[in-house]
Formats: sequence, structure tokens, C-alpha cells
Amino acid sequence: MPVSPQRRHSLKTYIGTKAVGGDAPVMVQAMTNTDTADVSATVVQVRALAEAGSEVVRITVNNEAAAKAVPVIYEKLLAGGTAVPLVGDFHYNGHTLLKSYPEMAQALAKYRVNPGNVGFADKHDAQFSMMIEAALRYGKPVRIGANWGSLDQQMLAKVMDENAASRQPRDAGAVAREALVRSALESARHAEDIGMAANDIILSCKVSRVPDLITVYRDLASRCNFALHLGLTEAGMGSRGIVASSAALAVLLMEGIGDTIRISLTPEPNGDRAQEVRVAQELLQSLGLRSFTPQVTACPGCGRTTSTTFQELADKIQTFLRARMPRWKEHYAGVERMNVAVMGCIVNGPGESKHADIGISLPGAGESPAAPVFIDGKKALTLRGERIAEEFQQLVENYVKEKYGREGKKYVA
Repeated sequence: MPVSPQRRHSLKTYIGTKAVGGDAPVMVQAMTNTDTADVSATVVQVRALAEAGSEVVRITVNNEAAAKAVPVIYEKLLAGGTAVPLVGDFHYNGHTLLKSYPEMAQALAKYRVNPGNVGFADKHDAQFSMMIEAALRYGKPVRIGANWGSLDQQMLAKVMDENAASRQPRDAGAVAREALVRSALESARHAEDIGMAANDIILSCKVSRVPDLITVYRDLASRCNFALHLGLTEAGMGSRGIVASSAALAVLLMEGIGDTIRISLTPEPNGDRAQEVRVAQELLQSLGLRSFTPQVTACPGCGRTTSTTFQELADKIQTFLRARMPRWKEHYAGVERMNVAVMGCIVNGPGESKHADIGISLPGAGESPAAPVFIDGKKALTLRGERIAEEFQQLVENYVKEKYGREGKKYVA
């Protein structure tokens, strides 16, 4: 596991009972894509995201129907045993909805305010103030989230005028980045002037290009100690979105920047919304910042591994580990840090298996049809036959009980 970076000092706040910032672990967030007014669909998706590991779930609150649905969604989630905090995502009319629907305002654990569209011209400050006053009234933190695609045009014009008058004017990209950062910072100061505590404010400045995101957040982190939410907005679909988000967030997280993250993936048609949660968890675990589920070190395959046996076994083991984790984590302290190796031939198989807590080295093309198993760095036994996957899974189960059961509660199968 990599050495965890030194976290940037930031203020700690709470979203419901979940700590963000300070010495709290980097939090994983997700967002629904259902119509919030559709209570049943939204409840199902929030529950799925929470079960996948999202510690906070953001929902759109864009009209009266959505506002009326929020407290119903909240109660149904609680009745079903899902206590994940809900964050209201407001744009344009949040000040009106928070005033008109107090039950909605109370049910939400945090409000997301966009300084770029909270109000325009002479209405901006008044409507922003209304949202902050609502947060104060109900005791809720806020995320002030500036966004490249909805940048406050008054702020942009102001920074452009300053740049034009400068002896060393910057390029258009630098001006836009400065306007984005300043929009977030000045909005936060405005919220403080109204009465909001600094530790109840989280900031974000989202853009859609990796280099810009890194530059913006380095600048933002150097100019404040508010907790920061990271995310590459409009990251994209499939591997493109995963790679772009991981590339940007990994750099910042390894510099200690970021207190809460979201991987904003566009789902494939009929795809699994919870994929963004799993990617966020895998990113944090790969960087050594958190542990969520045992890691599987698996051989990528080459000409020596003409059989698909090791691929099928690696998939079975990964699926098995995820399926068992909900039970294991209740009974076995530290099991999420376990490392399992599933390797494909004699070249690296035994060595990688020895480095894992428990590992198996499958035979490659032309090798003897035997699979040695290594436990805590030593060869323990050799598996043969048609049931290698099932037998290895049982060995993993036994290993978990033996190694981690001493510290956890007594396991009941």
C-alpha cells in the first residue's frame, strides 16, 4: 500500500453525522440522476449508491415537485434502514424553494449553492443571502460550488477589466481560472459576513479539463483553509471519464488537497450509477488514503497464459470479496486491508503471491496443472482439479476468520 500523503490542513464540518475536512478521511460522494419528484425511483437509486459505499448522496431540487418529494424520500430511506445524508443541489430558484418548503430544508443535510446562477445582477447578493440564511436557520452546512460552465459573469467581467488594466496581462484561460477561484472565495466570505461559521462551508471549483482542475485547486488550496470538494465536471463516459477523473484527482490528493470527492461519470445506457462510487473508492485505496475492500492483484495475461482460467478465477475472487465484505466488515476489523493475489504463470506468480496476504499462482501454458497457494509469504499447499476457484475461496474465508477474527466480533456464517 502506498504511503499516504500529508493532508492539507482544512476546517472540519459535518454533513449529518459524517465528518468532512480536518483529520476526517476523504469522503466519497455520488449523485442521483433520477427525477427527484419520482420518489420510488429516487429512493431505489439513493439506496443503491449508499450500499455501494457513497457516504453522502446529492439529489436535484429544481422545482416544487422535487422539493415536496424530498421529505418523503428521506422518511422512506430511514424506514428502510438507509441513513445516508442527502444534499440538495440547487440552481436558479433555491432561495425560493428553501423558503417555501421548510420540511424539505430540514430533511436535507447540506445545501449546494452555485454562485454563478443563484441570482443575476442586483438580485445576486439578496438571493445568495436568502440561501445562507436558510442554512443558518436549519443548522445546515453549505457547499459553495463554482463551475466553469456556469461562471458568475459579473465576476468574470470584473477580473477581465482588472487584467486589461494590468501591466502584465494574463491569457484568457488564466483570467477565467482566477474568476472561478475568486467567485468561490468571495462567496464564502459573504456567507461568513451573514453569520455562517467558516467550518460550515465547503468550496469547490469544477472544470472539465484535467490541467485546469489541478491548477485551480492548487490555487484555491493556497488561498484558504475551507474544506474542499474535488471533482472533474462533465468527465465523460466509460474509460475516458474514469481516466480523466483519476488523473486529475490523483495529483491533487497526493498533494494533500481534497476532503471529499465525486467521480462524475456519464453512465452507459442502462448502466450502473454506482460505478462512480466504486471508482472513487478504488482511487482512494490505490493512493493509500482509505481501505474499502480487499485488493486483488491479478495477472494481466500474456502469451504464456493462453488459458482463460486465471481471468475467470480473478473475476470470481473479486466478486466473492465484494459479496462477503458487508458481513466481514461487521465482524473482522482490518479485513478491508487484506491483499489477495491471483496470478497466471510461474514468471511472477509465486513472487507476487508471496507478497500478498494470501495468493494463488495458476499454471501457464505448458506448465504442470497445479496451483500453489501462498499464505503470509509461505507456500501452504497446492490445488488441483476442476474446483480450484471454490477451494481457493474457502481458503480465503478461512484465512479471514483466522487472521482477523481475533480482533473482530465472533463470526457467524
